[in-house]
Amino acid sequence: MAIPKEFFSPQSVAVIGASRHPGKIGHEILWNFARGFYKGRIFPINPNSEKILGLRCYRSVLNVREKIDLAIIAVKAETVPSVLTECMGKKIPAVIVISGGFSELGPAGKLRENELQKIVAGTNTRLIGPNCVGVFDAKTNVDTLFLSKSRLLRPHAGNISFISQSGAVGTTILDWLAESGIGISKFISYGNQADIDETDLLEFLASDNETKVIAAYIEGLKSGRKFMQIAKKVSGKKQVIFLKAGKTKKGSQAASSHTGSLAGSAEIYSGAFKQTGILEAGNWEELFDFAKAFASQPLPASNRLAVITDGGGFGVLAADEAERQNFELPEPSKKLKLKFKGFPSYASLKNPIDLTGDADAERYKIAVESCLKSDEFDAVLVILLFQVPTLEKSIDETILALSRKYNKTIVACAAGSHYTQQLVRKLEAGGIPVYPTPERAVGALRAMLKYKNFKV
Repeated sequence: MAIPKEFFSPQSVAVIGASRHPGKIGHEILWNFARGFYKGRIFPINPNSEKILGLRCYRSVLNVREKIDLAIIAVKAETVPSVLTECMGKKIPAVIVISGGFSELGPAGKLRENELQKIVAGTNTRLIGPNCVGVFDAKTNVDTLFLSKSRLLRPHAGNISFISQSGAVGTTILDWLAESGIGISKFISYGNQADIDETDLLEFLASDNETKVIAAYIEGLKSGRKFMQIAKKVSGKKQVIFLKAGKTKKGSQAASSHTGSLAGSAEIYSGAFKQTGILEAGNWEELFDFAKAFASQPLPASNRLAVITDGGGFGVLAADEAERQNFELPEPSKKLKLKFKGFPSYASLKNPIDLTGDADAERYKIAVESCLKSDEFDAVLVILLFQVPTLEKSIDETILALSRKYNKTIVACAAGSHYTQQLVRKLEAGGIPVYPTPERAVGALRAMLKYKNFKV
């Protein structure tokens, strides 16, 4: 059965286990809805309170006369089955079980989790969790994360959706994404996957108009056969990037005690990803290095790369990594070099094209535009050392204007402190992904090329 849209755009929400006490999970979740930007109806469920945050409380969802689209359960594990049964009686289509104390604890917890599966089996209700933090939708402001906004930032709206088996990993990355200015469409922490699993979420996001790129952190798959079938279809529509944890013996043991997952062989998972067109990230930095490139740039037609820099050493590092990643760095033709008229004699017009430490925005404009217009290159890596005194702040708008004008892949590299980060934010807001090292920039380009070649 398909995942209901009510998980992300409910008209009404019940918070079961709503609490009067700040710091409690049920209080923080209710606060997100009551004091955030959510526009629908909110029903706190707490038999021991009349009002919380100015909202009338109910003893049970069964006491709410209005229709409830989404129920969020944050009560003790032993109480969850009876509460979930009441949700079935209310015919609530979407339920998120935040509570832990299930299969991650071993056989006794697994029996309790099996009970949840039996309760929803054959009904029109779908369940996310248990043992999760739930969902965050940057457009509808549905936010079940029980971590205070004063401690965990939420990203602005974007076109990357992120699914995570681990709530801790997922929310930490969300905080980092928000600080880095990278937007999110949907975030889903699905925990022990008693009902909805990563394959269901992939299939749902493949048809989601707000999602262009799907990034995922997983510890283990619920059904390998089902995953292979769906993943190949989805990766043909959208870019999918997975970070697989639990690759070692100790990591696999940790995954089992964390979300009850059977992590399995790293080689088997890597092989499955390759067969289905999923890009595998080596760490969480790569996960979003790749995602933000896919989210904003067209795929390169081939591996012919132009590197343009105002710092020779950075150009050397980029050239080393480009060769390691099997990119070609062809030297510009004589015809193309004629476009660089007025450049100083000490500028290197090979590839990397070194504009040197007295480069200005005009010199960059000529070099970048010439390479974008030329049929000699399919992608451009622009290295910007903003610290050089001759480089005006207008360089950002110069590069952004060229990106809008030409339908070719552009990524940038810039490293530095406050001044640099201000300019980096402007570039990324305009759709040019920026990386702090040449190696990471080239790695993102390589991921784009791998996906392009898979589709072909």
